[in-house]
Amino acid sequence: MLGDKIQFLRKRKGLSITRLSAITGVSKSYISYIERNKQKSPSLVILLKLSKALDVELQELVCYMEGRGGQETIPGTIENII
Repeated sequence: MLGDKIQFLRKRKGLSITRLSAITGVSKSYISYIERNKQKSPSLVILLKLSKALDVELQELVCYMEGRGGQETIPGTIENII
């Protein structure tokens, strides 16, 4: 799930939720909500901020949000979201 992936990437970079929040401008509570899989479809703007801070392609997070685990290209995924 998306939240599990974000938590894994955050911990891999050695970031706390507080630090990730400071880097991205996304609130700690929102990041926590995503990581606990309570928020399953954050906006593309939020995903872009997180992907930059976590040094991964936006495509990887979008595909996890869609349940594809990074197996599809961004244009195809965005078309499905819209």
